[in-house]
Amino acid sequence: MKHPSILILGMIVMLVLVAFACTRTTPEKVKPAPTTVKNLEWVKNAVIYEVNVRQYSKEGTFNAFAKDLPRLKSLGIDILWLMPINPIGKLNRKGPLGSYYSVQDYKAVNPEFGNMDDFKNLVKKVHEQGMKIIIDWVPNHSSWDNPMIKEHPEYYLKDSTGKMVSPFDWTDVVRFDYNNADMRKWMIETMKFWLTETDIDGFRCDVAHMVPVSFWDSCRIELDKTKLIFFLAEADQPFLHANAFDASYDWKFHHIMNQTAKGKKNANDITKHFNWVDTAYPQGSILMQFTSNHDENSWNGTEYERMGDGAKTFAALTFIVPGMPLIYTGQESGFNRRLKFFEKDSIDWKDYPLTSFYQKLISIKKDNKALWNGFAGGSLQRINLTDNKHVMAIQRTKETNTVIGIFNFTSKTKNFAIESYISGNYTEAFSGKNIELHQYKKMQLAPWEFLILVKK
Repeated sequence: MKHPSILILGMIVMLVLVAFACTRTTPEKVKPAPTTVKNLEWVKNAVIYEVNVRQYSKEGTFNAFAKDLPRLKSLGIDILWLMPINPIGKLNRKGPLGSYYSVQDYKAVNPEFGNMDDFKNLVKKVHEQGMKIIIDWVPNHSSWDNPMIKEHPEYYLKDSTGKMVSPFDWTDVVRFDYNNADMRKWMIETMKFWLTETDIDGFRCDVAHMVPVSFWDSCRIELDKTKLIFFLAEADQPFLHANAFDASYDWKFHHIMNQTAKGKKNANDITKHFNWVDTAYPQGSILMQFTSNHDENSWNGTEYERMGDGAKTFAALTFIVPGMPLIYTGQESGFNRRLKFFEKDSIDWKDYPLTSFYQKLISIKKDNKALWNGFAGGSLQRINLTDNKHVMAIQRTKETNTVIGIFNFTSKTKNFAIESYISGNYTEAFSGKNIELHQYKKMQLAPWEFLILVKK
């Protein structure tokens, strides 16, 4: 039989252990190491605009597009990304005009768009407007009639029978072999050509995840020796941010927005995503946020097809969550049609009904440090509500600046109350109204309504 004092001592120890277990806090999320990429000053609060030169105007030329630069500047755009401007391959071409991403000559411009002097003049005019310009770069594959096919067949990937291969069903292109060191050097030198000859400000790199990260790491070092650049990856792999890219696509969030619009996901899924981002991406990474781009528009539908009446709500959301917002050609005009990819299909510009909407979102982004990009901005925090599934309240804070976005992600009116401790007077950015927030405050949002509240 155990001694009573030993039993009492054991009970005390057990009580202490239980108390300790009950008071332990959940361990903080383990964050990856910071990115080594040093963003240029103008990247900190930049908004990017994707230019589809072929479809932008009836002429489909650099000179025709240049006429619109003052309008895009007044919209608030900082970075213009031009889809591939190189000549398009004719061998195995898809459609009458072919894919922009089937590059026939990496040191020339598509004659449909103009000549090299026209492009250089466009770059000069962009810079005169105080904007930056990057071009789409296709590093993974070229057209079948690119001169490198004959001059350097060793630059291309081959199957077990020695035949050059196309990636996926992209039969109009042939894939490069990045095991070849000389090919890597040629690719970097060709990219340098555009920096030195045309004075562009960087590149958007197509299917960047299909190219070895070791190439991108060395490529960034070499390009920065020529000119400090902005580097955007069409990919959503965190490791690309470690040493090479300023920004990449947030494809996962884009798909979550599409599914939330259809009721298949909800606000809690958005929270889970950004919690994952915090643990997966190097600190300071910039994710590009968007409701449309050339791929989505042509193959999966316009934002109105995918998001319905919530299109503007999700557009606003892309300016409030961490990341760099993208506007695709025609979105400020409320353009609602799928553009044909392999042939001429010009934008119907209408009367720009969403210009003031995007101007306001851009001004909110630029005026509030909490919403800036990468290290310059604030982290995301969820404000707890009585309805966290259908309504999302998120807070971004940097120094003394706070921005709160509250979004109804449904087609129904939602009544809810704030459960988190919060207090203060805020200005609603679109209406200018003063709104006081506090714990237990009851609120109502109409279908797809959103509020952007600012406190400086």
